Amino acid sequence: MDISKLLDKKKITLIFFDVLILNLAYFLALYFRFDTNFSRIPYDYLSAFTIYTKINTLITIVIYTRYKMYNMILEYASYTELINITLACILSLASHVIFMTFFVKKMPLSYFLFGFMIQYVLTVASRFAKKMLIHWNYKEDNGKKNYKKALIIGAGSAGQTLKRDINNSNCGGKTNIQVVGFIDDDPRKINQYIDGVKVLGDRYAIKDIVARELIDTILVAIPSVDEQEKKKVLKLCNQTNCEVKVLPGIYQMVSGKITMSTLKDVQIEDLLGRDPVKIFSNETFDYLNDKVVLVTGGGGSIGSELCRQISQYGPKLLIIFDIYENNAYEIEQELKRNNKDLNFITLIGSVRDFKRVEKVFKTYKPDIVFHAAAHKHVPLMEVSPVEAIKNNVRGTYNVALLSLINNAKRFVLISTDKAVNPTSIMGATKRVCEKIIQGINDIRASKEYNKLARVIIQDGDRNITINPEDLLEGKNPRTEFVAVRFGNVLGSNGSVIPLFKEQIAAGGPVTVTHPEIIRYFMTIKEAVKLVLQAGSMAHGGEIFVLDMGEPVKIDDLARQLIRLSGYQPDIDMPIVYTGLRPGEKLYEERLMDEEALTDTHINGISVGRPLDFSREEFFGKLDKVINQKNIDELDIVATINELINTFIGKEEI
Repeated sequence: MDISKLLDKKKITLIFFDVLILNLAYFLALYFRFDTNFSRIPYDYLSAFTIYTKINTLITIVIYTRYKMYNMILEYASYTELINITLACILSLASHVIFMTFFVKKMPLSYFLFGFMIQYVLTVASRFAKKMLIHWNYKEDNGKKNYKKALIIGAGSAGQTLKRDINNSNCGGKTNIQVVGFIDDDPRKINQYIDGVKVLGDRYAIKDIVARELIDTILVAIPSVDEQEKKKVLKLCNQTNCEVKVLPGIYQMVSGKITMSTLKDVQIEDLLGRDPVKIFSNETFDYLNDKVVLVTGGGGSIGSELCRQISQYGPKLLIIFDIYENNAYEIEQELKRNNKDLNFITLIGSVRDFKRVEKVFKTYKPDIVFHAAAHKHVPLMEVSPVEAIKNNVRGTYNVALLSLINNAKRFVLISTDKAVNPTSIMGATKRVCEKIIQGINDIRASKEYNKLARVIIQDGDRNITINPEDLLEGKNPRTEFVAVRFGNVLGSNGSVIPLFKEQIAAGGPVTVTHPEIIRYFMTIKEAVKLVLQAGSMAHGGEIFVLDMGEPVKIDDLARQLIRLSGYQPDIDMPIVYTGLRPGEKLYEERLMDEEALTDTHINGISVGRPLDFSREEFFGKLDKVINQKNIDELDIVATINELINTFIGKEEI
């Protein structure tokens, strides 16, 4: 069936009723003016009415069309439509008075007043009758149907718009929600009514109201509230065991797109919310646009997000380098789907393999290098420390050294807060990596290339020694080396939240290592924005640190996630404390005592002061570590402790 024909039929029907209402209104006005006695109406009045009827009808239909009275969706007629009807009827009256008085005949004032009132009332009724009938039927069914009782948090514009959409959706049979009340912290709104629904109290009354009113669902509509306040409200909501849904952002309020479909389930990230770091993308654009960018570990959690965001800045070429072909394939396919104009290549290889990485540099000559390739799982590296040395330490040195030799403009290391006073092999190797990039940056500035560690590679039965001094002879590289240090990334592969979700889905128990363990958290997108921004701010040798807000107790995190999944911690879903794993800390630190933080021009991003250490001594020891064939575990602990002085190995924990 042709929709346009249906629309035409609707308009024709409305026009028909408007013509009928208009002429009936002013005929009744004459009729009532002369005491409901038709014979008493003077002939000249009746004649004037008859003469002007056609003109008045035509003018009024034009006015109604101008005020979009034939384009209204009657089921959703609202205050805006009422205003349009009022203005249109007033304008119709004005034209009637002017034309009738000056061109036809001067009529009694009561004729115009009675006529206008009847016209206005019947016109409003014709536009709102369908909506009123639907709502009347809805109220009749309200006690019969099994409606979910809902509480809306926020009695502002977003909450009111959401309430209206729920009414409309209920009437259309799309939802079955009964809004019982609003919650708002504004004391002036409490006990007032909005669209027939009472504001029952402030946020601190949520639990009592939920219990008293038997609430099933809480709908959070406070898009303009800052993240810290929203986090507090969501925690209060989460304590009620109700289903909780939240309006994602202020965009929906500005665009008017607040509907039930824009609500989303509360994610654990919402409970950890804080105001995001402001990123100046113009600076990022300037150093990434039209550049060859290499991302090592490009298929991992951080690496793949780096590729996504870098792709938005128009690089000349994006090189995705990863040893895991499945990860590399997934991000490759995603970029092909979403960035058809992006010039990129996916390469498989290991950062441990100096010759493979060297070939990448010689072939593609990257301008910017983001080094995200690393072994990051603390317990796994405790039992495979040699692999942590090979991948994290030697891999970082290979990529950093080749960046220097090939005069890349920037090298950005992805580091971690576990590198601060490390108690794990993983954290210790990342601290060594930080010293590598600071040391190379200083040697680049001083041109004392003879201090750099060698790289010994095997070629069959013989060893080949790569001497950086020889490869850098006669060169004047300008590469700027920086590191970015941040905490745990929400939702990354192997992080705690996906693990908790899997355990809850399996029926429990949820395992937490220690009831007092705390961690800093941030989202993957925010972490990557920081990494990209750090690259734009680099002068060489810096360690950038993000202000990650307050640390979070992992035990609290587990309990919140259990509640979000509809269970009661310790009742429906047990929590088991398994004890700290090898190399694991109770708390993480953002910086060492000697690294005095200095604020940057970007709020929330600080830079640590580079620590003084002997570059020659450090790279001499590093040479032994990365080039030894057989290193047992004890040698690693002892040697790493010499390299960074702050590592607490197993024997000391």
